[in-house]
Amino acid sequence: MRFIDLLRMSVSNLFKRKVRTILTVLGVVIGVASIVVMVSLGLGLNKATMEQISSYASLTSVQVQEPWDTEGVSDKDKKHLDDALMEELMNIPHVVSVDPYLNMPLLAKYGVYEGYIDLQATTLEALENMNIEVGQGTLPQKDAGELQLFFGNMAVRQFYKTTGGDYNWDDIPDIDLMHDSIIYILDRDAYYSSMGGGTDENGKPYKKPKKHLFTAVGMVAGDLDTYNSYSYSTYCDIEELIPLLKKEFKGRVIPGQPTTSKGKPYKELYYTQLVVNVDDMENVTDVAQAISDMGYQAYNDAEWIESNQQQMRMIQAVLGGIGAVSLFVAAIGITNTMMMSIYERTKEIGVMKVLGCDMRNIGSLFLMEAGFIGFLGGVVGLLLSYSLSGGINYLVAQSPDMGMEGGISYIPFWLALLSMGFAILVGMVAGFFPARRAMKLSPLAAIRNE
Repeated sequence: MRFIDLLRMSVSNLFKRKVRTILTVLGVVIGVASIVVMVSLGLGLNKATMEQISSYASLTSVQVQEPWDTEGVSDKDKKHLDDALMEELMNIPHVVSVDPYLNMPLLAKYGVYEGYIDLQATTLEALENMNIEVGQGTLPQKDAGELQLFFGNMAVRQFYKTTGGDYNWDDIPDIDLMHDSIIYILDRDAYYSSMGGGTDENGKPYKKPKKHLFTAVGMVAGDLDTYNSYSYSTYCDIEELIPLLKKEFKGRVIPGQPTTSKGKPYKELYYTQLVVNVDDMENVTDVAQAISDMGYQAYNDAEWIESNQQQMRMIQAVLGGIGAVSLFVAAIGITNTMMMSIYERTKEIGVMKVLGCDMRNIGSLFLMEAGFIGFLGGVVGLLLSYSLSGGINYLVAQSPDMGMEGGISYIPFWLALLSMGFAILVGMVAGFFPARRAMKLSPLAAIRNE
């Protein structure tokens, strides 16, 4: 018997018993929808969590800093972060690039306001690779010939009033970082020492440090309550900052720079940290270990992220298991339907055998009926799953307090295909034993059956 004939007969037999077929399909619909929605919740939570993590931490980078324990180490043997180390790190397998960072505390003054700016200098390429969403202006430009500042959207909160009253977080300083003429001071210690009338180690009064008017070129997107990993920092081109520091602190210790055992500055200016970019998250741990073996501190979020993903996989498994119970119940319903069909069609099966119908065709007929029930249930269940997923995401979007802008239900294409295949497979497995029973029926006994 041809496949198309078997399919036509199986569909015809199912629609002869519409109510029973609809109820059985409904069980599969509920089972498929339960599994898909439950798994989609796990996938959606994992996706949203990873997006949130990536907004304030890089998934494929390692932060490198100088070793903590330098006791007993000579000035010559101390490890520092310089260009030579950057070249060594580039030779580690799976390292794509190395970005230098120089952190510098910056004092800012505007009228009665004073602020402590967290200035982070790096290369323009590194700034572009951060994929910072620019709200105003642009990132610092190449060959500008001056120090250009790019502010975080919450950087203005680092200012406070110097005249009277306690600091209140809700009191926003009346400062326009992009357009107001703000005075910046690199040497904060010299500024406060000169204000207090103190003297240096030679007994001479401290000189007032130079005041700068740096150009503000841009700002991170977001308002004063929108936090991200760039909100409080201020960025600039490291190639513009280094010459400025060397000129202003000539012969003196630059804030944040290491010193010799005698408290003297080194001739070379060292980086605060290096960020090593790795080709894949799976290789981050190995690269971090290689850097640690070199004697430097290496930090990364890979272990924490992997732990987080393991928890998410457990949640997905539990949610999928809950949905699978519904589909298991549906499978029992399919088995019951097919067994009832065999009892009702015993004489028909006997006639088919007497007429010489192949046993495999009889078994295939019942398997196809069961598989078709699974197919119908899978299609309708999948449509219901998309509807439920959309409804869940809509409700979440209407509740901003939940902090899930992208929704918590996510149905990828592979999940849709897998659920369809699984529904058909469950149907055919549920119909296997009834099909075997139909094949083993005695033709004479089946014909005599009333």
